Amino acid sequence: MKSILITNATIINENKRKTGDIYIKNGRIEQISNNLSHLQADKVIDATNKYVIPGMIDDQVHFREPGLTDKADIRSESLAGVIGGTTTYMDMPNNKPPIITNEGLDKKFKIAENRSFANYSFYLGATNDNIEEIKNTSKRACGVKIFMGASTGNMLVDNLQSLENIFLHCPKLIATHCEDSPIIDRNFKAAKEKYGDNIPLEMHTEIRSRECCTKSSTLAINLARKYGSRLHVLHLTTKDEVDFFSNDNNVSNKLITAEVCIHHMLYSKKDYARKKGFIKCNPSIKEESDRLALIEGVKNNNIDVIATDHAPHLKSEKSGKYEDIPAGLPVIQHSLRACLEFYHNGIFSLEKIIEKICHNPALCYNVKERGFIREGYWADIVILDFLEEGEIDEMPMMHKCGWSAFSDVAFKTRILTTIVSGNIAYENNKIPDQPFGMELEFNI
Repeated sequence: MKSILITNATIINENKRKTGDIYIKNGRIEQISNNLSHLQADKVIDATNKYVIPGMIDDQVHFREPGLTDKADIRSESLAGVIGGTTTYMDMPNNKPPIITNEGLDKKFKIAENRSFANYSFYLGATNDNIEEIKNTSKRACGVKIFMGASTGNMLVDNLQSLENIFLHCPKLIATHCEDSPIIDRNFKAAKEKYGDNIPLEMHTEIRSRECCTKSSTLAINLARKYGSRLHVLHLTTKDEVDFFSNDNNVSNKLITAEVCIHHMLYSKKDYARKKGFIKCNPSIKEESDRLALIEGVKNNNIDVIATDHAPHLKSEKSGKYEDIPAGLPVIQHSLRACLEFYHNGIFSLEKIIEKICHNPALCYNVKERGFIREGYWADIVILDFLEEGEIDEMPMMHKCGWSAFSDVAFKTRILTTIVSGNIAYENNKIPDQPFGMELEFNI
């Protein structure tokens, strides 16, 4: 690890902005001060008129490895993330085979060694009958994922006693996908009877409905309250659900937290007309009133984290009959810039965005010594340039599936440099050839 000195930076961190220098040595932030130009460093970066932020921590991605590596893998997607300013990710367990044992979890960590460009951790997946694995969840895991709506293979947890046991015994954070499968099945059957093989895409909003989300998230929250569980509800989509969560700004005070994905704040049902199957996702995008309510939920701190649910599918799969189009959007190469468009458009402050994509994910998951620009912490840092006019990303698409849901956006942010664990992982449009990602450690 070479030493790095960043000078004259506008540092956005912990709800403050200040101009200063950052000295990085042995992978960590050794010193932050107004003038460190006297220090010797292997590399000096002049960040005059540039913004320096902690790297994005994405708590919900699907990198598809093992088992679906025609669509994505850990190397390709983590590389895309680093180019886009994501320095840490937490990957979901619905692989082939699903990661529902601690032995399988260890094998997945082994795959990531020396192949991940960003720092990483993985979820253990829940099933109706793997409670003994959950009781003994590895300390390496970022949490336990419960699919309370339809999912891959045997990962749908729809038995109430199984859910009770998980919420009672799980020693880690529980992350939930909250949709009610019987409601989805009923709605799909009704749509099929009405439309046959020509179900309109916008019916996805009605099939994966408001009711199916609120019923499931209500159940998860009630179970967490009953057993005192640490619950994190992923990808909220409805106005109704926002009000289920406390607006205490101190995430450390909360046992129950919530996340929203970028695309649910960007798109609503009306956008199917132009984006078609490329925005089909689960849970579904909802009405315009829901989209606006999610934005207000971020502002008011009912929603604690912004993430992606990065879910690659081949472009050829995203058209055709409604029921044949898989749900999910690949976005991680552009996710940080997409978040920052909310700043450029006057919707969120820069400080609020950094709180939701850097600080709060670290606090929610008790990530050790990351997520902040602090002396002694690992140096996961992104240097940004803000532009007067938006520009289309000219970097090659690193998503293995070959496309991004946001590639048509003219971003007003340019990613200049990404530092991962104290190493220059990306700089000035040069694709890195060496991965520096490290396995995450947790405080508890």
